[in-house]
Amino acid sequence: MFKGSCCCGAIRFTLMTPPTMMGTCHCTRCRKVGASTFVFVKREGFTLDAGADCVATYAPELPYKYNRCFCRKCGTALGEINSSSESFPVAAHCFDDELPVKNLFHEFVSEKPGWYNICDDAKQFSDHPHK
Repeated sequence: MFKGSCCCGAIRFTLMTPPTMMGTCHCTRCRKVGASTFVFVKREGFTLDAGADCVATYAPELPYKYNRCFCRKCGTALGEINSSSESFPVAAHCFDDELPVKNLFHEFVSEKPGWYNICDDAKQFSDHPHK
């Protein structure tokens, strides 16, 4: 079991199964919302324990298509915790417990700023990962 929360603790969640993978996005949007490393979780193992009324959702403009959730009290970027998808990303920095996954990929490396150095051997993609 893995616990997570926003900075102020108003939003708390539990993940009953380990995340399926971790990835880092370097697109300008993920950087600006303050979250770029995500873990992918299964809907069936994720429970929002507290703070549903504190979750705010930002719907992006094209070319971006994924909604991002935030705590309306402290502003913590949460990922897509309101997603109805079977699997969805949650910001890795929101977990209070150590996660049993390592970064598998970097996406949108073409938008990565020059001041940021990728310091792992994870696969790199210029945009979305290719299968």
